[in-house]
Parts: sequence; C-alpha cells; structure tokens
Amino acid sequence: MSGVPMALGVTLAQLQTEVTLGGTTVGLERPLALVALPAAIVALWWLVLRGDGTASARNRRLLFAARVVVALLLVTAAAGPFTVVTRETTGDPRVTLLADRSESMQVTENVTDRLATRIEEEEGVPVTVATVGDGTQSPIGDGIAANLQRNGSVVLVSDGRVTSGRSLGSAADLATSLNATVSTVEIDAVDPERVVSVSGPSKTSVGVESTFLARVDGTELDEGASQLTITVDGEEIRSETLEDRGGAIEFTRTFDSTGSHRVTATVSGPDTVGENNVFRKTVRVVPRPKVLYVSRGRYPFESYLSELYDVDRSQSVPENLDEYYAVVVQDVAADDIGNVDALQRFVIDGNGLVVVGGDNSFENGGYDGSAVASMLPVSFGEGSAGSANIVMAIDISGSAESGMRLQKSIALDALNQLGDENTVGVVAFNFRAYSVAEPQPLSENRSFIEDRIRRLNSGGATTIAAGLRGAEEMLGDEQGTVILLSDGQDRVGEAATVANQLGSRGTRVITIGAGRSINEGTLQRIASQSGGTYFRATETDRLRLFFGGASRQFDGEGLTVVDPNTFITAGVTLESNPPAANDVSIRRGADFLVATGDGTPAIASWRYGLGRVATVTAYGSDGTLDGLLQQPDSLVLTKTVNYAIGDPERKNQDVTDVADTRLGESTTAVYRGGNRPDAENVEFRQVSTGVYEATITPDEQGFEEVLDASYAVNYRREYGAFGPTAELRSVVQTTGGRQFSPNDAAEIAQFAREESTRVRDVEQSWTWLALLLALLGYFAEVVVRRLQVYRGRSRTESGLT
Repeated sequence: MSGVPMALGVTLAQLQTEVTLGGTTVGLERPLALVALPAAIVALWWLVLRGDGTASARNRRLLFAARVVVALLLVTAAAGPFTVVTRETTGDPRVTLLADRSESMQVTENVTDRLATRIEEEEGVPVTVATVGDGTQSPIGDGIAANLQRNGSVVLVSDGRVTSGRSLGSAADLATSLNATVSTVEIDAVDPERVVSVSGPSKTSVGVESTFLARVDGTELDEGASQLTITVDGEEIRSETLEDRGGAIEFTRTFDSTGSHRVTATVSGPDTVGENNVFRKTVRVVPRPKVLYVSRGRYPFESYLSELYDVDRSQSVPENLDEYYAVVVQDVAADDIGNVDALQRFVIDGNGLVVVGGDNSFENGGYDGSAVASMLPVSFGEGSAGSANIVMAIDISGSAESGMRLQKSIALDALNQLGDENTVGVVAFNFRAYSVAEPQPLSENRSFIEDRIRRLNSGGATTIAAGLRGAEEMLGDEQGTVILLSDGQDRVGEAATVANQLGSRGTRVITIGAGRSINEGTLQRIASQSGGTYFRATETDRLRLFFGGASRQFDGEGLTVVDPNTFITAGVTLESNPPAANDVSIRRGADFLVATGDGTPAIASWRYGLGRVATVTAYGSDGTLDGLLQQPDSLVLTKTVNYAIGDPERKNQDVTDVADTRLGESTTAVYRGGNRPDAENVEFRQVSTGVYEATITPDEQGFEEVLDASYAVNYRREYGAFGPTAELRSVVQTTGGRQFSPNDAAEIAQFAREESTRVRDVEQSWTWLALLLALLGYFAEVVVRRLQVYRGRSRTESGLT
C-alpha cells in the first residue's frame, strides 16, 4: 500500500520525518517541535553575535556555534527521536493460560486444568494458570491486561463475555502496543441453557397500544422445546411453545390506568442455570400529554392525534402555552401561525414542535426569512446535495483482514454514490493512519481514487480513533464529512471522544459497517457522537441523499428511512409513497431521517434550545398525510410527535422515576417535587431546585417500590448470555494470535516455542541520548571557558577574550 504511515496521535504533516535506512526506521514522534529551532538560532544570534561585545569575534562565533549545537540537541529531544529495528529476539518458551471460571462458563467443559497438565507433562513447556473471571464477575479484559508482557503471549480459555472493566478490544490494543499475542481456546457448550429477556417501552400513556418483545436465547444444543409464558400485572396473556432453542414473541398491551405496571416473562425447558429463567419489566403509564393542534383546515391528522393524546385545537398559536407538551402545526402559512415569539420561548424552554407541510406551508407559505424559519431543521429551496469536503477512512486492520476484499468492494461502492461535485480524500488505518489520496475534485480524479483503494493491504491492530484523527488532519481547517468504513472491532470510548470533537467543529462522521463480523453498537455510537449516521453495507446507496448531487441523484421507491438508528425511525417500516413534498433541504446540524423517492427530505428533526423540533414535509395530493396515517407507516408519525413531547411527566410534581436494574448494579430514583421525599431505607439528596435523587443497589430479584414507582430487579448480567462472543476472533486476529481447540496441547506448546524466538519490530526512543549530549555539550563549553580563565588566557570572568 502506498502512502505515508502516521502513528497514533500524529498528524499527516508530521509523517514526512519518518524514513527507513538499511532496515532501520528513523523518525520523530513530535516533529512539529523542530519549528522552534529557527527561533532559537535567531535568539542566540541576537544575544551572542549582534553588537560590539568585549569578546573577540572569533570567540563569539565559537560560543554561538556551541550554543546552536546544544539548542539543536534540545529541540531534537523535544521532537522525540526514535528508531524501529527488525530483529530476532529469543526467550524461554512458557504458556500462560488465562482461565475464565465465571458462572457463564457452567455450560462448557472445564478444559483448563487438563490442558495445562498435558502441556507441562507431555510437551515439557512450563504453564502458568491465572484466573481472569470468577463467580458472577467477568473482568476478562482486565485479566488479559494484567498478564501481558512485552513480546509475550497468553492463551485465553473463556467465552469472552465481559461484564466489567476493560473491553476485549482495549486489551487487544494493549497487547499490540506490547508486541504481545492473545490466543484463545475454542470451547463448546456441553449443557443446555435457556435465558429470557423482555424489551419494550418503559413509559407510555393511558389508552395507547404498546409493543413488547419477549426473547429466548441459549446454547446451540438441540435439547427440546422451550415454553415461554408472559404475564402482565399477574394475568397470563400469552403462553407459547418455541420448538427451537430460542425464539421471540411480540405482544401488545393497552393500559387503561396510570401508575406502574409489571410485565413478567418465564421460560421453561432443558436448562442448567435457573437464575435467568424469569425476566421482569416495569412500565410506567401516565396520563395522556396535552398537545395543541394548530391548523386552518380540517385534516385527518387531528383525529389521529386525538386517539393518542389530549388534543386542543386552535387556528393560531396563543400567547399562553404552559399546559402543553408539544405544538403541532399543519399546513399553515407563516403569517397565520400566530404568536411565534411565545412558540419560540415554549420550545427553547424544553417543549416540542412538529410542523407538517402542505400547499400552504414552508416554501408555499412564506417561511423563508420568517420568524418561525430559525426554529426548523430544514431550509427552503433546492433539496439535492451540493458539493462537500469528504474524507473516506478505511479500516485495514487485522480484524478486517479476512474480509479485505469485501472492505474494498464496499469502499468502492460508497465512492460510487458520491457526486462529481464533491472533493474526496482517502485515509486508511489500523493502529495508525495512512494517507492514501489527498483531497481532490472527484469529477476529475474518480479513477485515480478507485485505483488507490484497490491497492490497499491489511494488517495490524484496530484503532478507530487514529483513523478519525487522520481524516481530521486531512480535512485541515475545513469543515466536512468523514465516511468511516470499519467492522467496529475496537473500544468505543476514545473513538467516540474524537467523533464528538469533530462534531463540535462542524464535521460529522458517517459510519458504514464493513467486514465479516461487525460491531454495530460501536459504529452507531461513533456516528451519533458527531451528529452523523450509521449505514449497513447494504445501505450505501443512501449516501446519495447527502452527497449525490446532480451526477448521482437518489432514485428510490417511495419513502426511505435514511437513519434507522434514531428514536423516530427505529423499528419503523414505510410502505406509502406520498406524491407531494415541500421543497426543503436539511440544515447543518439537523437529522435527516426520511427521504422521498427522489431524495427530498420527508422527515427531519433537531434540538432547538432545550426543546425538540421535527418537520414532516411529505403529503398527499389532497393536502393530507396520505398513506402515512395508515399502518405500518403511522408509527413514524406517532414517534415523531412522541419525540417532540419528550418526557410526558416533566410538567408534573410529586413524581418518581426509577429505571429497572440488575443484581449487582445500582439504579437511580429521581423525584420531582417541592420538598425532599421521605422513603423507607432510601435517602434522597437534592441535585437541583425541586429535583431529588437516590441511589439504590438491590440485593435480590423481583419487583421493588420506592415512593409511588415500581422497578424491576433482574438476574445478574453474567447470566444474560452464553457461548463464545464474536469479539474473541477479533482479538486473535488483531494481536496475531491463534485459535486452538481443547485437544491442541502440542500445538499450543509449539506456538509458545515459536513466540519465544521470533522476528519483532523493536522501537527505541533516543530522547534520553539527545538530552544527555546537550547536557554534556553545555558543560564542555562552560568547562573550556573556565579553563581559559584559570590558565590566564582570558581577562574576563566569562572566559571570552
């Protein structure tokens, strides 16, 4: 692969200082420090050579030269000189087995002790066994980190299910930095296991149908059917037999009374661990929030809202909006909206606004330049994308190696979606970044960039943060967009922090899942931190919605969900195709959620002050919302209004919120009221005016209560899943380890022998040498001048004549 390497945290401009001479790489970690050298030389010239001093010109020139050498050495030390030499290193073969003895390993065979005995007695290689998980605690990442040594190797016997501490990705990064390897022993389940869980809303309104999903997972052993039973408030509502080891039941419930309601799912069947056969969930049901509907016409959307909320109707916005949670404005011209100042204050203070389009609104209603326009996530006019500064950051790490051909294919497909109007650069990354193609107009350089992508090779650990920093450096001072293509097999914390910094400077990160095993959660969080979007590899055509321009216009069929990972669009299915849409475009910082068939924004949202604003700009030929009011499309309207409403209890007093939790994990109870509440065995503390919090750590499963709220306490996280995780394979690939079976004692011993004597890249820092030479040079120069005085060769105390 062509391009210049960039170490983690090093900028593209700094790369030019790294060169390879005769197999030895020489470089500077902080080459920008070299800019201090000219300033130091000028300062020395001013102090030593300028003017007519008492010393001779020859002595001053010698002093100037000596001080320049010292300054050069000090600046070089500040720049961080280093060398990387490839050499063969030797050591004593030794096997470190990391044994996970936590509860999730109950369903697997205990192979650690038998394996250790065989390696020592049959193969003659010493074995150290260290426990990295025990009981209900699985800090496996911490265990790996604690047992790593430079140029060493460990073998992990675990299912890889981390419940606390450092992630496996973080441990793999540490191993890579130490030039160490992590291998794993592949272990299969020998006992059957069933685990049940329930997902769904934690808060809903009276009379609103809510959807829940009860799911059964377990080991892959075919040991018979599972019986799944669901109860709500003690009443059995479903009981079904799941023929396979797992499955799911979707069910709905409409609650007709306020307060806390209790949902319980129970699974029975062949099983090993009993603690996870029951899952509990609480749902807090609140009165219908009050919504103001503003329109001058009669539309079906009003009736639809009335089925879900307590709706008041008005032809314009009044001055007093205190009793409402959100305002819905449908097809109203800017001059007819009413008290826009009151509406603006209403939203800024934390309430919601939904503006629905039509023949009398947006560009048809004089919104451009009006007071209401500043509140909206859309502007008016041509909705197609224009030119943009784009950097594609492509993951070429070891975790992507097996799917590198797929990576390139997805990258080329993503590039194909970008219009000619864009400026595009390419950065590749593993644990450092590489400049592949400098930013250039795509219209003239598409073939060149495609060729550079095809030439990429893979290898090394994954550090997504390095790729994002490389992309940021390539953008320079320009705002733009980073399109990150990765499998997401890395710790999310540092990468999310960099993405957040990019977003704060106006650069969003669009992530695309590319690879054999994709960690979507990591990629989704990175995107959201910057205000960007996550796409699966099959969804790259949606890039045309943002960057297609005239040459790559989006061509869909009906409404298309642009970002399926937001509150409004998650779980939404769209089948309708409204024939009309207002002519709008997405404003910077807004979320583009749904597009029409030609790519025009149909639904968008953003935060305005403390509140939320959404726009629905697709509509029917008769001015109604057409098929959007019919299932399944109607869900997106419900969620849009719910997004604007936010917490439906935020205006109420004497209200307690408390989230469900698990054994071993705390939850926080929040009370809003005038005075500190008095609850048995719970101590509330004031955190702001009228808001009090208490931390609760339960010690047994079941339903508990605090004040007027119920919360569920479920089984420990350790019992939530069984069997090997996908991250184990990524750790092996990232660190250059091996995947062994429980009978591979000889292979493990041989690998230990190979690892003890192998060719490695050894990095040596020479900062200390530069500092030492600078110090010696300075003292030598001082000593020479003092000798001049001592020997009488100088008449001045400085030693200069």
